[in-house]
Amino acid sequence: MVKSMTGYGRAALAAGGREITAEVRSVNNRYLDCGVKLPRLYAFAEEPIRRRVKETIARGKVDVYFTVTASGADTVDITLNRPVLESYLTALRSIADDFGLTDDITVSAVARNQDIFVVKKTEADEAQITADLLQTLDQALTAYDAMRTAEGQAMERDVRGRAETIRGLVKKIEARAPQTVEEYRARLTAKLEEVLAKQGIDESRILTEAAIFADRVAVDEETVRLHSHLSQLDEMLKTGGPIGRKLDFLLQELNREANTIGSKSGDLELTRTVVEIKAELEKIREQIQNIE
Repeated sequence: MVKSMTGYGRAALAAGGREITAEVRSVNNRYLDCGVKLPRLYAFAEEPIRRRVKETIARGKVDVYFTVTASGADTVDITLNRPVLESYLTALRSIADDFGLTDDITVSAVARNQDIFVVKKTEADEAQITADLLQTLDQALTAYDAMRTAEGQAMERDVRGRAETIRGLVKKIEARAPQTVEEYRARLTAKLEEVLAKQGIDESRILTEAAIFADRVAVDEETVRLHSHLSQLDEMLKTGGPIGRKLDFLLQELNREANTIGSKSGDLELTRTVVEIKAELEKIREQIQNIE
């Protein structure tokens, strides 16, 4: 199945007291370029996320975004550091006694000293959090893949239609090419008759010149290769998968054969047909630039 390199998918999941949202979006690119944006607290999951993306996507500039709201997760335990608190209170009372100051020690005043508290964050289960993030990512990738597939099918239909148009134009060239030789023979005969007038014409010379011309302008090999390349194109589209780079190479070969036919032909009708083929190939090229 042919897939586009452009797509978007989003998914949300509530798990472990967290609200997780994942977004995947991509544009065309020669290779796979994956960027992952996670809250710093969950940076440990970045590499597994990259691996999951690589398992699903072969090519494209892919950006993955996560947002995590941890309403009931990531709790902390706060306890008193009693030795520090006792030392702190002793020092305050000593100041009051030694300098004749009013002892106005209050809880709020003491609490301003953060050293008297021991804050312990509950250890996060990294394996479980990573699994939750990947589950959300999988759902986003499913939506993303559906969009890529739909766009890929539209591009495939367009490419197949244009390939069929090119196939018809190649047949037109095959039908026209022999006529150009006959027309050249007729022109050559007329020219020689005009030059030689009543002296008579060497028919063997005309046949030789026509044979040389036919050999010079023969495009049989090129049209055979064009048909072969178009069959390969059909087969690639049928097989599907990440075929974008193969299609790009095949298109170069199609262009090469069309250019050769154009350079050999001095016939206006054949030249116009080659121009039509190249126009269709250019439109195919625009499409395959976005095929994975």
